[in-house]
Amino acid sequence: MKINTSFVEKILTKFIREELGKFNYSRGILGISGGLDSSVCAFLAARALQPENVIGLIMPYGEASKGDVEDAELVIEQTGIKSFTIDISPMVDSYYSQYPTDSKILKGNKMARERMSILYDFSEREKALILGTSNKTELLLGYGTIHGDMACAINPLGDLYKTQVRQMSEYLGLPEKIRKKLPSAGLWAGQTDEQELGLSYDLIDNILFLLVDERKAPEEIISIGFSEIDVYRVISFIKCSEFKRKMPPIAKLSKRTVGLDFLYSYDRDK
Repeated sequence: MKINTSFVEKILTKFIREELGKFNYSRGILGISGGLDSSVCAFLAARALQPENVIGLIMPYGEASKGDVEDAELVIEQTGIKSFTIDISPMVDSYYSQYPTDSKILKGNKMARERMSILYDFSEREKALILGTSNKTELLLGYGTIHGDMACAINPLGDLYKTQVRQMSEYLGLPEKIRKKLPSAGLWAGQTDEQELGLSYDLIDNILFLLVDERKAPEEIISIGFSEIDVYRVISFIKCSEFKRKMPPIAKLSKRTVGLDFLYSYDRDK
């Protein structure tokens, strides 16, 4: 699980530049939540594209996000990137005034999708492609909102586990208060990822690494000393969220179907 942070930085900054360049873009945009993942992504983007070519959107939900806004502003200050702050309360509250709910999950998903809607609007305004901030742990567990925080044009962090993103945060020199902050999707006040998942990220990442990278069977992982309940809990997360990681299936009718037989590579013209 230990990574060569200097090497990873070179790979990811090159990835950001080259992938945007393939679509004739030189600017990137992302949501800055004040959390670890978006902060690491912002630091990498600023190094890859130069700060003047990166836009960070801070999108709080009223006063509930005050502490996160302060942390996000600290990231903006340290990276020197361009920023906008947009309160999503009017949009979210307007919807739920007509379709009320007591579900924190529903409201959290709505907030995530509202933020992504704004990001796509600004993407067009600023002629900048959206940089994803979902890490490998979140993607494998499906711990994110489809068409919300999981949406993006390119994702620099998608092959780094949460604990590896934390390693990058130390290497990149993120503020200590952000590095040591309890991971939270910001779905509601006081929400934390590990409390909701029922497992720590350290434990989850070790199980995922053995399952995915090492391709070990569940029985092998359990024999090493991991709890059977924990191992199969992680597996259930992976299985139940597969639809979030795939393009929607298309019923095949023709010889070449988008996503099945037609996978155009922009590298073919080189």
